[in-house]
Amino acid sequence: MKLSWMSIGLVASLSRGIEAQQTRRDVPRDQLQYDVNYFDQKINHFPDSEIYTKSNLSHGTFSQRYYFDDTYYKPGGPVYLYISGETSGPSRFSNLQTGIIQILMEATNGLGVILENRYYGQSYPFSTSTTDELLFLTTNQTIADNAYFAQNAVFPGIDCDLTAPGTPWILYGGSLAGAQTALSIKVYGDVLYAGIASSAPINVAVGYPEWYNTIQKYAPQDCITRINGIVDNFDLLIAKNLTSAVKEFKALFGLGVLTDDRDFAAAIADPIGNPGFYHSSTWQELNWNSTYGSRDFFYFCGNVSDIDAPEEITQVDYLFANYTNGVPWVGLGSYANYVKSYVLELCPSGDYNSNDCWGTQNASAWASIENTSTRSYLYTSCIEQGAYIEGPKEGPALLSRVVDTSYEQQWCTWAFPAGVSNSIPPTPDIDAYNNFGSFNFSADRLAFIDGDQDVWNDLCYHSNFAPPRTASTDLHPEYLITGAGHHWDSYGILDVEAEPQFIREAHRWQIKTVNRWLRKFDGWKKSQKS
Repeated sequence: MKLSWMSIGLVASLSRGIEAQQTRRDVPRDQLQYDVNYFDQKINHFPDSEIYTKSNLSHGTFSQRYYFDDTYYKPGGPVYLYISGETSGPSRFSNLQTGIIQILMEATNGLGVILENRYYGQSYPFSTSTTDELLFLTTNQTIADNAYFAQNAVFPGIDCDLTAPGTPWILYGGSLAGAQTALSIKVYGDVLYAGIASSAPINVAVGYPEWYNTIQKYAPQDCITRINGIVDNFDLLIAKNLTSAVKEFKALFGLGVLTDDRDFAAAIADPIGNPGFYHSSTWQELNWNSTYGSRDFFYFCGNVSDIDAPEEITQVDYLFANYTNGVPWVGLGSYANYVKSYVLELCPSGDYNSNDCWGTQNASAWASIENTSTRSYLYTSCIEQGAYIEGPKEGPALLSRVVDTSYEQQWCTWAFPAGVSNSIPPTPDIDAYNNFGSFNFSADRLAFIDGDQDVWNDLCYHSNFAPPRTASTDLHPEYLITGAGHHWDSYGILDVEAEPQFIREAHRWQIKTVNRWLRKFDGWKKSQKS
């Protein structure tokens, strides 16, 4: 499916003369900055769709930011489009500097470009984000942006036409951007030549308790066993309606002000990862590259499982033993002490019950229509993506079972009241993702790469719930990185050969995969004209 060719009138950019390019190339790659360019993007790619006919906002364009690196480019090379996802374009610079795009550019004489997603960074169609103004934040609109940009983009300082499909455009995205990459290739495969989807959620559900399964399996088991036991016992207090004990338990963590049990449960799960907006560096923030990762999760676990904790801390384990037939809540003192010592300080205001920290029950606090990435991401979750993190229905739990999908769905109701032309559904329309193939998702020249220790992996191609993956081919390649987390392949250190083996081999595989595709581009290009 091709987008209609509209007037190119596209671009206002900062100048990039030869002298400026040379100055940039003299800077170490991991410190490179990139000039901002602006693309004249359509607000609405589907004016005839009944979804948008009620809106008076669907005409016109907005300025969409993009950045590019032509350090390695030689005429005839491909264009690598990095899908920015749920953040600003500049926060993705590392992928051009030393990451996956740099690796592929160097290997194939390509040009790399970051396109900032609509409704993120400074690429907002409107000055605010009311429910009506958010109507155009959908997966279909976003992937249409990618195709229209590829058909029309210009790169100041590059004298040749690099538009698709005349030039091979190869997309890369991780996480939500990985799903957008996969969908872009499937829907616009006659414009966009190929793509690599890393940690891409292709089968979503409204609730996603499986987020914790990876941590249950791979984290230090003494720590996990202690937390499971403490969560079980807290849930026991809730189930028996022992309100005074619950209140005392909250106070032990310094969080007595959190009157909502779900807010409290989310707060003490902050070092692990929780629904919504955690403040700690969690399991998801682990990384093979220390420049971008954090080991805080292991520091947390080491504290919870400390067998040499001072007596004043270990004695806390017995405070609630009368509710469990005299059996101590092993690790409770260490857990509570860690939260008080290291987690609470992540709320600078000290108002733990505010929406800036762990309180979520102030409906008016959700009503701000300011343009923010948080609001945009929440909207996407509410209308299409789902994947609300919740406590498990059965089995061990690292997050209290009091947290279910209604907890996050309430935020949607408060944040996005019905407008004139748009309203959110009562539950996310997850078919917007799943109808493209779910775990059987496939498109030519689309590679799926995942990490088996990624908390999001059970939504991805290599999910434990997916059919067995055994036959990678040139047209439909796939790779599961043993020991890797959330799109770990997107990070690099400028020397692939010096990387840890499991990352090095993944990057070698990606280079070979792309080179195989490029060798067949001329044949594909001719077929598009016939």
